Amino acid sequence: MEQHRTRHPQYGPRRGRPPLPPQGRGSGGVPARPVGPGTPRPGDRPRRMPNPRLTGLGSGLFCAAAMLGIGFLDHLLFGGSTAVYGVLFLPVCVLTALWVRRGDLLTAPVVVPIAFAAGLVPVADSRDGLGGRLMALVTALATEAGWLYGGTLVAGVIAVARRIRLLRRRAAAAGRRPAR
Repeated sequence: MEQHRTRHPQYGPRRGRPPLPPQGRGSGGVPARPVGPGTPRPGDRPRRMPNPRLTGLGSGLFCAAAMLGIGFLDHLLFGGSTAVYGVLFLPVCVLTALWVRRGDLLTAPVVVPIAFAAGLVPVADSRDGLGGRLMALVTALATEAGWLYGGTLVAGVIAVARRIRLLRRRAAAAGRRPAR
């Protein structure tokens, strides 16, 4: 099926836009420089680390999934070492607080303790059915409260610092706006 031109050639190029380069016009010319996946182009920004923005629910799911995975790995590799679990909990708290989007900043300190408890299930020593598993979980939560409080504090401090920075930017932007 043919596609017809939408603009008649007598009108010329569109105003306000620069004409297309030769390779964009279909001239069949070879580009002057190599173009590939790793080739920098003029005006390209240097590559940075990924900076995802998670919703409140997404940050909770990320944190819970990460801690559950860490809990299973800790159980398999270290026999359920609560010290290893606690140390690995802190970077997850930092990432959760950094990756949550601006509107959901206050959810980071809330989801972190929930994720800590969820990931602690495979780490806690359990011997006697459901009752034993619950007692082991409660005991592990009580004995590892320092890691729990520390991670929650880290997430809270990062979230509050990001919130203050956001409010300062908004105030500065409001101060630059002309009065009506």
